[in-house]
Amino acid sequence: MPRTETGSCFCGAITAEMRGEPFWICSDHDDDCRKAIGSPLTVWVGYRPSEFTLLTGTPKTFSKTPGVLRSFCADCGTSIGYVDQGLPDELYLTIGFLDHPVRFPPQAHAYWDMRLPWVDFPDDLPRVGTYSRRRDPAFGNPADR
Repeated sequence: MPRTETGSCFCGAITAEMRGEPFWICSDHDDDCRKAIGSPLTVWVGYRPSEFTLLTGTPKTFSKTPGVLRSFCADCGTSIGYVDQGLPDELYLTIGFLDHPVRFPPQAHAYWDMRLPWVDFPDDLPRVGTYSRRRDPAFGNPADR
């Protein structure tokens, strides 16, 4: 039986189910995500789009960074996730959308070079200066915007 997880926005209008193991879980310190999420960092949980099923609601989408499409609940504002054309067949959900976030410990820190200086982590996870995933360079680097 594959692992099954669920997610929902704050108001409950948008719910989803994920089947399978996430392929990547990463703390992200970049300024785009900081602005979009409204937090010093977020944890992104990577699934294949085929493992994600929207059960209720229709997320609103927004793009500021070329190739990156973010989704959120238009009613309560909860960030749901994003897709990136530079990372094909990858869907990232924010830890705040997941119903059981304790089940998703991060495997690394991405954009460590952009972290806020007062954010400290006493862990041994890898600290990657930029993207922690291999992104298609044809789409540029969002940090260069």
